[in-house]
Amino acid sequence: MKVWQVTRLGEPADVLSLQEVEAPAPGPGEIRVRVRATAANFPDVLMIRGQYQVQPPLPFVPGVEICGDVVAIGEGLTHLEVGQRVAGMASMPHGGFAEEALLQGLFAMPVPEKVSDEHAASLTIAYQTGWFGLHRRAHLQEGEWLLVHAAAGGVGSAAVQLGKAAGARVIGVVGGPDKVEVARRLGCDEVVDRRSEDVIARVKEITGGKGVDVVYDPVGGEAYQQSTKCVAFEGRIVVVGFASGEIPSPSLNHALVKNYSILGLHWGLYASKDPMSLLECHQELVRMLEAGTIEPLVSETVPLEDLPDALTRLGAGETTGRVVLVP
Repeated sequence: MKVWQVTRLGEPADVLSLQEVEAPAPGPGEIRVRVRATAANFPDVLMIRGQYQVQPPLPFVPGVEICGDVVAIGEGLTHLEVGQRVAGMASMPHGGFAEEALLQGLFAMPVPEKVSDEHAASLTIAYQTGWFGLHRRAHLQEGEWLLVHAAAGGVGSAAVQLGKAAGARVIGVVGGPDKVEVARRLGCDEVVDRRSEDVIARVKEITGGKGVDVVYDPVGGEAYQQSTKCVAFEGRIVVVGFASGEIPSPSLNHALVKNYSILGLHWGLYASKDPMSLLECHQELVRMLEAGTIEPLVSETVPLEDLPDALTRLGAGETTGRVVLVP
């Protein structure tokens, strides 16, 4: 089978190598799938660079969010059958940027017939991160103001839809007029273009000086600093990631004076700390997807040979929504 393999760390276009390898045998608790679609994520880029908090041993095949057909089942799994279409998380180092991959069997869920491969592959990381961030960490309430940074991106677009589904009023922050239109189509009540507008002033204007109740921040750096200046009394800032490349150092005296909370979210920890919550979240997201409450924004699908270019553009912040590999 063909796979994109990482044998040394660096930029995707420099270190990804298309190889022919033997299909991996699933170990206990694993399944092997024939890949239908794999959604690309910013953590994939970080993993290839060696900058992610989890680093598989070299060589490895990246791509962690997969939809595929079960072709082999490892020991200890009884809820799946060969031939089923499932979605789930890769069992690294045998990721989904390949023709076949290994999945963690416990978290592999059957995909309803009406759900497309691309949507199924896009439902796990961004939407589960959004769900846990907004509901379990920030306890977002109907009618509250939610500010989403990078609202036209893969993680941000999911948070926008989940926020609207919860009854929040959503302000999206994006970079550039094209992304402004994307954010509006996603359902943002207000959109701020950080390239041409003063984010802090606009947010205060939109909220009548009150500020926002919840901030969803996958960017870090300047975006985080802006958040601290426009978060409301008893507001909550959910720290999801650092796509800007800059990890901010919070001034805790500022959090004390303004009475706001800084909430960290490492979604991957739930797999070991509370695995059943992941299954329950997946079932709720599938229900929302079937009901039309959410719909992953798949901006483009790419064939296997075009993956390095797609990951380069994703890492540079040049893509919108989800980019999905279709082998």
